[in-house]
Amino acid sequence: MARDFKLQKRSIIAALALLIAADLALAAYTWQASSTPRSEKQDLADQTKQLKVLQADVEHAKDIQHKMPYIQADCDRFEHTLFSASTGYSSATADLDGIAKKSGAQVQDLSFKQQEIPARGLTNVEITATISGNYSSVVHFVNGLQRSDNTYILEGLSLSGENQNPGANALIKVTLHLQTYFRTAA
Repeated sequence: MARDFKLQKRSIIAALALLIAADLALAAYTWQASSTPRSEKQDLADQTKQLKVLQADVEHAKDIQHKMPYIQADCDRFEHTLFSASTGYSSATADLDGIAKKSGAQVQDLSFKQQEIPARGLTNVEITATISGNYSSVVHFVNGLQRSDNTYILEGLSLSGENQNPGANALIKVTLHLQTYFRTAA
């Protein structure tokens, strides 16, 4: 037991000596790094560089501040192009049916889910639409959504085929997950 105690005592002393040596090495490195003289030219160059960076940030902020009224006007114009909440559902339905007719596809199912955004006077509307047609007509429908005067965000789609008539003109069904917005404020 006395032997184990001596062994533990030696281990503790060795660890303590190692820590003291590491502290001395770190102190020497810190002293050397802090005593390295920096020239006044180097300090001036560093400060000038920092000043230019800060001045560029200030100019960028002023530019943003100058553009804010124009950006707000663009946002207001955009919001006025959105469907009115009072007629939004029928307008969106008619628009999607029109896009489908032009593309040769057919809207089979359409459902809406809304979430109010009162701070902006808007309603976020999630639309789930099932479209059927051949591959070309479905692609034309998606292109029609992109080119529509109305705002539709295509979040995702899932495809299912009709196996009755495989080939180039096979009917496919695509379920589209869209978002749009309605104006609730006048």
